[in-house]
Amino acid sequence: CNYANGDMVGHSGVMEAAVKAVEALDICVGRVVDAMLACGGEVIITADHGNAEQMLDRSTNQAHTAHTLNLVPFLYIGRRAEIAPAGSGALRDVAPTLLAMMGLPQPPEMTGKSLIRIL
Repeated sequence: CNYANGDMVGHSGVMEAAVKAVEALDICVGRVVDAMLACGGEVIITADHGNAEQMLDRSTNQAHTAHTLNLVPFLYIGRRAEIAPAGSGALRDVAPTLLAMMGLPQPPEMTGKSLIRIL
């Protein structure tokens, strides 16, 4: 799933809208996680950039409506793997991680590494 709530509303610079968007996102993601775990599945939650976590440009005291360069979470939810220590990953590591979860080989052209260790 791709939930763009925080990104789309983050561009508005309206804090109240961002809060509502993230609350709705929390409910939706919770449903997906519950359904996946109920059938023995696994879930990865991540993003390619931030946005709604920084709604104010402190240097100008104006709304911040652009993508941020802040670190984003990489969450693994499942029962058959361990995740790498926080701060040790990059966007290039997402595809190798998904391949590892599916038991598929990583092509040599991919320079990233899996962020999980299958147990």
